[in-house]
Amino acid sequence: MMEKERALEMTKLAIKALEDKKGEDIRVIDISQVSVLADYFIIAGGGSKNQLQALSDHVEETLGRAGCPVRQVEGYHAANWILLDFGDVIVHLFDKENRLLYDLERIWRDGRQIDIDTL
Repeated sequence: MMEKERALEMTKLAIKALEDKKGEDIRVIDISQVSVLADYFIIAGGGSKNQLQALSDHVEETLGRAGCPVRQVEGYHAANWILLDFGDVIVHLFDKENRLLYDLERIWRDGRQIDIDTL
């Protein structure tokens, strides 16, 4: 499987994991044409610290079982912005306040927003 295809499969698994735990306003941005950081950013919200940690745990477990271990986790204990780095896919989990503050969708507007229903 090519890297981009694998990244897309990882993205689909992560979205499913986020939906399982009621992640809010899930967005995917294809940044492969504008950055070497990753192919996809996944952005989702949660209503509480506990929910954000549950989202993080479930995504990490789901992708780990699929053979995609997390490389780095940032912000887990504070849980207002948790970053999960899986290499080609980076998952950002925000509480409401920080999602508005950091507005990654605006910062990465040169990337291509993907309708998750089409994945």
